[in-house]
Amino acid sequence: MTNKTTFKPCDLVIYGALGDLSRRKLIICLYRLDNANLLEPDTRIIGIDRHAHEVKHFIEIAHKSLQEFLHDALDETVWQRFSARLNYLKIDLTQAEEYVQLASVTDNQTRVLVNYFAVAPFLFKNICQGLHHSGILTDESRMVMEKPIGHNLQSSIDINDEVAKVFNENQVFRIDHYLGKETVLNLLALRFANSIFTTNWNHNTIDHIQVTVGEEVGIEGRFDYFDKTGQLRDMVQNHLLQILTFIAMEPPVNLEAESIHNEKIKVLKALRPITINNVDEKTVRGQYTAGYLRGQAVPGYLEEDGADSHSTTESFVALRVDIDNWRWAGVPFYLRTGKRLQGKRTEIVVYFKQLPHNIFKDSFRDLPPNKLIIHLQPNEGVEIEILNKIPGIDEHIKLKKTKLDLSFSEAFKQSRIFGGYEKLVLEAMRGNPTLFLSRQEIEQAWTWIDSIQDAWQHSNNQPSPYSAGTWGPVASVALLARDNRAWEE
Repeated sequence: MTNKTTFKPCDLVIYGALGDLSRRKLIICLYRLDNANLLEPDTRIIGIDRHAHEVKHFIEIAHKSLQEFLHDALDETVWQRFSARLNYLKIDLTQAEEYVQLASVTDNQTRVLVNYFAVAPFLFKNICQGLHHSGILTDESRMVMEKPIGHNLQSSIDINDEVAKVFNENQVFRIDHYLGKETVLNLLALRFANSIFTTNWNHNTIDHIQVTVGEEVGIEGRFDYFDKTGQLRDMVQNHLLQILTFIAMEPPVNLEAESIHNEKIKVLKALRPITINNVDEKTVRGQYTAGYLRGQAVPGYLEEDGADSHSTTESFVALRVDIDNWRWAGVPFYLRTGKRLQGKRTEIVVYFKQLPHNIFKDSFRDLPPNKLIIHLQPNEGVEIEILNKIPGIDEHIKLKKTKLDLSFSEAFKQSRIFGGYEKLVLEAMRGNPTLFLSRQEIEQAWTWIDSIQDAWQHSNNQPSPYSAGTWGPVASVALLARDNRAWEE
C-alpha cells in the first residue's frame, strides 16, 4: 500500500509520553498508521516526560507497549522504521525554561510542530507557557488536547482562555475519540447520501431514538478521579452529546469543519434545559453494587479500592432529552451510559413510527416498528429491522422480524478498519479540524450539563442502586415506561 497524497511531515510531541494514554493508545495508533504507510517518511515522534531516560529506554517502553496492547503481530520491518522515528526528552512540564530543549529535536522549517497534551488539564497552562517561552511555535504549529476539558462551564472557559493566549482557535484540536469511529462518521453518509433516510429523518416518521454506551469495566483504580467527576460529566458531556449532535443535526452546507460545527452547535442550543423543575422526570442516577459479570463476582462502587463509603457519585445515567426545533418536535432521545453493565455495547437505535392500520393480524396484533440499529462497538455496522413474509403456501400470510445486516468487517473486507484514535491523530497531523470539537461546542455542552448537575445537587437527588452485571437501576426502565416505551435489549 502506498500513500499517494503527501502532507507536510510533523514533529509530533507527546507530553506525558510514559503515561497510560500514550502507552495504551497513542503508541499503538501511531504504529498502525506507520504500518499502513500513512505517516510521512520524515515525521518524527518525540516523547516528553519528567523522568530521566535515554532514548533507547523510551524505545524499549514503546516496544513493550506494542507487545502488550497491539493485539496484532508486530511486523519487524515496520517496527524498525517506527522506532527510528522516536526520540525522548526529560522536561519538567512546570518549568518554562526547560522547553528550550525542544529546539534541538524539532525543525519548524521542514516539519509542522504538533503538540499532543496527553496529561491532566491542570498542566495545559504550563505547557502553553513553556512552548511560548521556547520560541519554537509558528502559525503552522498545533496542539491536541484530550477530555476532560474542565469539570464545568467556568473551568472549561479558564482552560480554553489559557490555551488561547498561545494558540489561535484554528490551531487547537480537541479530541473526542468517538468522532473517529467509522460508524459515527457513517451517520453523515447514511443521513445525507441516502434519500431513504434523508426524507424520513424527522418527527413525521421517527417515534424516538435511543443511545446506549454500556461499559463492563468498573473504576479500575481511578476512584479518586472518577468520584469527583461522575458518569454525567465523564461520558454524557462529551461522547453521548457528540453522538446526539450527529444524529440530530441539519444538513451542513458542505463537509468543511465550520459547516459541521455550526450545525452541531444549533442542536446543543436547542436542547431543552433540565432543571430542578423537571430533573426527577427526565433523569435517572445509579450506582452499582456488588454483582456478577461473566460469571465472576465483582465489588460494588463503594467497595472499590480507595472508595469513600459515603459517596453519592453516579456510575450510571439515563436521560430523556428533548430537542426544541421543527425537525425533532415531539421525538424524545433516550440516553443511557454506565459502568459495570451487562455488556460492553455502544449503539444507536432509531425507532420508526408504527403503521396506523394492520392487515396482518394473524402474525401481530400490532405491527412492530421498523428499527435502524447502528452498532459503534464492539462490532461496527448497521442493521435495519423489517417485517418479511415467512416462505410457505399456508392459507394466511405470516410475517417475521428479519434484519438486513451490514457488518463493516464483512461488507468491506478489502478495507482496513481503523479505530477512532488512528483517524483523529492522522487528521490532527494533517491539519484537518473537521472531526474535532470547537470551543463553542464544548462550552454549549457544559452549559446544558451544568444545569443537570445543579438540579441534582439542589434537589438532593440520590443515585439508585443497581447490581453489577445488569443494565442499570429499575428507575431507568420506568423512565421509558412512563412514555409506553422500553430499552432495546
